[in-house]
Amino acid sequence: TLQTAKAVYNASKAAVEQASAAAQSARINVGYCTLSAPLSGYLGRIPFRLGSLVSQAVTEPLTILSDIHNVNAYFSMAEGDFVRFQQLYGGSTIEEKLRKIPPVQLQLADGDMYGEKGKISAVEGQFDKNTGSITLRATFPNGKSTLRTGNTGKILMTRQLDNVVLVPIVSTIEVQEKVYVYKVDGNNVVKQTMLQVEGKSGNNYIISGGVKDGDKIVTRGFERLQDGMSITPEPAK
Repeated sequence: TLQTAKAVYNASKAAVEQASAAAQSARINVGYCTLSAPLSGYLGRIPFRLGSLVSQAVTEPLTILSDIHNVNAYFSMAEGDFVRFQQLYGGSTIEEKLRKIPPVQLQLADGDMYGEKGKISAVEGQFDKNTGSITLRATFPNGKSTLRTGNTGKILMTRQLDNVVLVPIVSTIEVQEKVYVYKVDGNNVVKQTMLQVEGKSGNNYIISGGVKDGDKIVTRGFERLQDGMSITPEPAK
């Protein structure tokens, strides 16, 4: 009788454990019905309607959640520019150089400047063989949620230059992405001259070749000028 009672007790105990396991499995299955976001951000489009059956066989994501507390901006730099860029900052490794790079700015698609400055945080490991450029990443704080995933813009980097030649942008002509000015010689004859532009400073181009300190250029009224024409120049106001 005692052995029978123990057997019944053990069988009942096993039945309780089996029922507990079934309850736990049910709780797990119910948990699949509630989706919790692992972070705060913005949701993308939800392609499923109320009542749609969603299972493991569905490969399309329910939606895309974007964490935009900090936004990464990716931009490219040509090989020659990147070589010069590395020479500007000391350090034996790229990580040391990145720490010395000053903050960068982001110009939004409408031309306005983003209110927060970012920091270049990473450089891709290799150049794109098709474009000859390398991709860099700048990270910007986004506390006001101004930026969204997929935004476009331009990254502006500052550089300290001394004793450089500046030419007003309004005094130049751009033809097929090349910049020209009309240079005036000692006989007041004009010649269209291509400039080697290193960058911009305010409303001026930073020039590394084409004109030098002391050269005279036409600042306005050059719309109808041609090479070899003689003019009567007046000092610019």
